[in-house]
Amino acid sequence: MPELPEVETTRRGIEPHLLGHRVTGLVIRQRRLRWPIPRALDHTLPGQIIRGVRRRAKYLLLDTDVGTAILHLGMSGSLRLVPRDTPVGKHDHVDIQLDSGLSLRLTDPRRFGALLWTTEPAEQHELLAELGPEPLSDAFDGAHLCNAAHGRKLAVKQFIMDSHIVVGVGNIYASEALFMAGIHPTRQAGRIACARYDALAKCIKQVLAASIKMGGTTLRDFVGGDGQPGYFKQTLRVYDRLGEPCHTCGAPIRGKRIGQRSSFYCVNCQR
Repeated sequence: MPELPEVETTRRGIEPHLLGHRVTGLVIRQRRLRWPIPRALDHTLPGQIIRGVRRRAKYLLLDTDVGTAILHLGMSGSLRLVPRDTPVGKHDHVDIQLDSGLSLRLTDPRRFGALLWTTEPAEQHELLAELGPEPLSDAFDGAHLCNAAHGRKLAVKQFIMDSHIVVGVGNIYASEALFMAGIHPTRQAGRIACARYDALAKCIKQVLAASIKMGGTTLRDFVGGDGQPGYFKQTLRVYDRLGEPCHTCGAPIRGKRIGQRSSFYCVNCQR
């Protein structure tokens, strides 16, 4: 599943080709994605100039003067820019045609993605209104985590993956940040000292920023390419390394299911 760093890399890849360009047409081949594509989009988006290409959590926001298109890549979706006459594949569900002659093409084999429309401020949309702060923003820090964790008994890994607490800390990045902070993933969120949350918040920022940077350096071509950014696999310290030696102490990495998600940690380095 594309996580926050991959979505941010996607945003950066497509932004130069969308910003300031006029939408000349909209081709919808499959309307039934995770939610049906609203029919209002068919006649409202064409003719509009894209004024902004933003990200909120794992949602991409295409701003126009009359509203905002909200895109989500779901489990397996991708976006790429192709010449308008590029042959259509089986899972190419939507083309947003631009005055440059390119089309922003949404490909989604599992159809868990979304393309929605709102005429209200995007942040007020029901999918976005209750989200926590962006992890790379000043609004997210150890004090925020410490306050939100008060009295919480669930595992800290589940806690930091809750999008109402902070957005974009997916499974891989939660495991990596907890290792960097030396915190065991099963520790109760409410029993962790504020000083340790200070460290964890900094580690979350570090691991996400590093992943975004790496995605940028391994970015594949969004124009005519496959629209898939590079992932963070090259530098993983614990995730998906079951039984391999810890890079810090040499102990074998252990695994456990936490909240129905595979989790990896070092029993010596994380307490």
